[in-house]
Amino acid sequence: MCEARGGGWTALRICLTCGWVACSDDSPNRHAQAHYQETDHPLAAAMGPGSTWRWCYVHERLV
Repeated sequence: MCEARGGGWTALRICLTCGWVACSDDSPNRHAQAHYQETDHPLAAAMGPGSTWRWCYVHERLV
């Protein structure tokens, strides 16, 4: 989505509810957070190999 609009991204996140991939909240367009706001899917994970990073948008903290 970011590349299609000519923007960059810092990191990618995957929604743990539906599998949708979006740019991180550190990226200019914050598509992962926008996905949460549109769907109420609360958990996202980092896309990097071996990463254990998980974020809960409801509680605004790492899980």
